[in-house]
Amino acid sequence: MNKFSDMSTFVAVVEAASFSEAGRRLGTTKSLISQRMQQLEKRLGCVLLTRARPLRLTEAGQQFYADSLRILLELERAETSVQDNQASLNGTLRIAAPMAFTPRYLAPLLARFALRYPQLCVDTEAQDKLASLQDGHFDVAIRLGALNDSCLVARPLTENRHLICASPDYLARHGTPEHPGDLQQHDGLIYYNREPNGMWSLPLDGAQHSFRIRVRMRTDSGHQLLEGARAGLGLAILPSFLAAEALLDGSLVSVLADYAPSGGQISAVYRKTLRTPPKVLTLIEFLSEEISRPAPWDAALIARGLIAAPANA
Repeated sequence: MNKFSDMSTFVAVVEAASFSEAGRRLGTTKSLISQRMQQLEKRLGCVLLTRARPLRLTEAGQQFYADSLRILLELERAETSVQDNQASLNGTLRIAAPMAFTPRYLAPLLARFALRYPQLCVDTEAQDKLASLQDGHFDVAIRLGALNDSCLVARPLTENRHLICASPDYLARHGTPEHPGDLQQHDGLIYYNREPNGMWSLPLDGAQHSFRIRVRMRTDSGHQLLEGARAGLGLAILPSFLAAEALLDGSLVSVLADYAPSGGQISAVYRKTLRTPPKVLTLIEFLSEEISRPAPWDAALIARGLIAAPANA
């Protein structure tokens, strides 16, 4: 029996207002979360949560939540106070990063960061699957797009611009779409993590609308989307950091510029704590200085007139 683990799980459930969402944040299953809550209530001899939707705290649950939060914060304060290595940027900095953004742009930046701080071990895992920060395995994550986890602190680094792209060869064979309604006559390369149902959500007249496109390829890899588009398989929605080189050398062309979907931001996120580790803050400041606004890849496209400058530039 680990009382601190039970408290952490209970706090995650309360903040997520859902067993399944708490399980996702903690990297475990809904059934295990439910089992832990049942065991906790049995041990305490009272009901902490009503199983309605959304979950609600009982009076006992409100008291236990407040006490658990205070105890966990005190525990974190105690651990932080003895981590002298963080103050001098020693130890290990564990980073979760998106695969699509890492090879071309993030990897060189992290290499320079590691060179600047030789006593710090930079431990990076690049994957397209969203990594949880709640289990403490990572100190910081680089994320693309909208952020939905209110339990994390987010520091936007730059815009994550999205473009609808195709090869000149594909457009010569199939024509250039002028309106999202034309997409049903075109082949599309589908990104599982964004459009699993094969529909593209694009802005039109101030609102989001769904548009059908013929499915030519499905993938969970941004690099596969890029190579499929360059090969002339169809239209693809690509982040500008991934498409920039191909747009600059002419192997891809941007179309439907007025209807390109928002990609949100490229952000650094980390857990809320009483004292954010200096190594996390130092990394974020470094990335903010290096990436800037507009980002280097967007600046190159703007300079060539391939995309418009941001409205606030």
